[in-house]
Amino acid sequence: MEIRGTEKMKNITKEEMNIKEFFEKYPNVAIALSGGVDSVFLVYMAKKYAKSVKAYFVKSVFQPEFEKKDAEKICRQLGVDLKILNVDVLSNKLVTDNPVNRCYYCKQGVFGTILEAAKNDGMTVILDGTNASDDADDRPGMKALQEMKVLSPLRMCGYVKSEIRKQSKEAGLFVYNKPSYACLATRIPTGTEIDEEKIKQVETAETFLFDLGFSDF
Repeated sequence: MEIRGTEKMKNITKEEMNIKEFFEKYPNVAIALSGGVDSVFLVYMAKKYAKSVKAYFVKSVFQPEFEKKDAEKICRQLGVDLKILNVDVLSNKLVTDNPVNRCYYCKQGVFGTILEAAKNDGMTVILDGTNASDDADDRPGMKALQEMKVLSPLRMCGYVKSEIRKQSKEAGLFVYNKPSYACLATRIPTGTEIDEEKIKQVETAETFLFDLGFSDF
């Protein structure tokens, strides 16, 4: 895939100028890559403007296999180093009990693993793909990210979902129209204990629906 050069300054939007400045301030970054449109776009922008970038995909029972495949595909296309990290999210009772703030405890485990791996790789600036359309008021996971000092450049630079999809399409990123896809744990009602069997049932059912051509269900 061709990465557009920064010499075409007249075509760079105001948001891109801001994010370009972000990567001038933070030239060496580690990115939590979920395989979704937001984090993929962030990796694209980091490849374009940062001095060095490394992506980390956390594989757990909460992430379907296709997300991992998309993360691997985009990193091959962009020439970005990707590290797959395995996390046993079900080993944390605060997660499996499935309280209202389950996401807070899950993010602690997931990003704690990313932070440790990135530190071992010499990376101290950790980014995620939260955008300006995401509502922080009822997002326990975002509280965990703030506490762990994870930065969200797309949110900081004012990128909303529609603009991310538009620029992703222009950049030739194959995920530009990929439906938003929350982790599989969100299908289990709050207060209902989460176990591997329930998660596997959900993934099997949703894979069947995907194969029938459905999405955004």
